[in-house]
Amino acid sequence: MRRVLLLFCHPRIEKSRANAALLRHRPREPWLTFRDLYELYPDFQIDVKEEQSLLLEHDVIVWQHPLYWYSSPPLLKQWIDCVLEFGWAYGPGGDRLKGKSVVNLLTTGGSAKAYSPEGHHRRTLKEFLHPFQRTTTLCHMNYLKPWALQGTLHLSPEGMDQAGDDYAAFLRTLAEGDLESLEMNE
Repeated sequence: MRRVLLLFCHPRIEKSRANAALLRHRPREPWLTFRDLYELYPDFQIDVKEEQSLLLEHDVIVWQHPLYWYSSPPLLKQWIDCVLEFGWAYGPGGDRLKGKSVVNLLTTGGSAKAYSPEGHHRRTLKEFLHPFQRTTTLCHMNYLKPWALQGTLHLSPEGMDQAGDDYAAFLRTLAEGDLESLEMNE
């Protein structure tokens, strides 16, 4: 069974209906390590060595976050900038993460249709996440197709509950399923 590192990054979880619902369904299993980055690093002073150590201990890294202004919340960007160091994660000698898998697990208030060429945002979710994909490629990691809960502003309580079940099933797939079928092609 693969070890999964879930890096949760939401600056206002107390205001989040969707991410809070997903977290209630999070498996409490030994293969899953959960880290709430805003709880751990409210001052943005990331313990780089600890985070790197955790990356080495896990096979799959999950970046769970809401889509903020077509990207991630700022602390996740800070985490990427600090932890994925030159000479460690990329560049000469930077192959410590080679072969590990990474996935964005995210929520959007807007619907899937809003994230289409014809939709409100005029781009697909895949296009907005391209910088994450390129980052993982630079670090010799496998980028998996994102898992997204979209249209959260209009989901019923039953819809949220179903999304929570789907979320838990997806996390289990990361631990014991076929990751090749989830890989994103350039």
